[in-house]
Amino acid sequence: MFKGLGGLGDMAKMMKQAQEMQGKMAQMQDDLGSLTVIGESGAGLVKATATAKGELKALDIDPSIFNGDDKEVVEDLILAAIKDAQAKASERAQDEMRKLTEEMGLPADMKLPF
Repeated sequence: MFKGLGGLGDMAKMMKQAQEMQGKMAQMQDDLGSLTVIGESGAGLVKATATAKGELKALDIDPSIFNGDDKEVVEDLILAAIKDAQAKASERAQDEMRKLTEEMGLPADMKLPF
């Protein structure tokens, strides 16, 4: 198609691939907003739900932990559940990015702006 244009044919192909990748990245960003993960602490007494983007969506706290003067314990459990949810969200986002790069034939460990 671009034989007489030297390397411009390859450049056009690369530009098309870059545009496709940009579209897939945008779609993945949207998808990460709807994927959820659940972090837990205290053997499930506190659960934090977050999107794969790391946005906290919900907390579920078993009422049995509100006994006596356990304020600090409750705070620690809540914080631990949120941190667990954030770690899982980050892991899920990395998994989705890995799938996308493999799909496009890029090295799995390639770091893309995200």
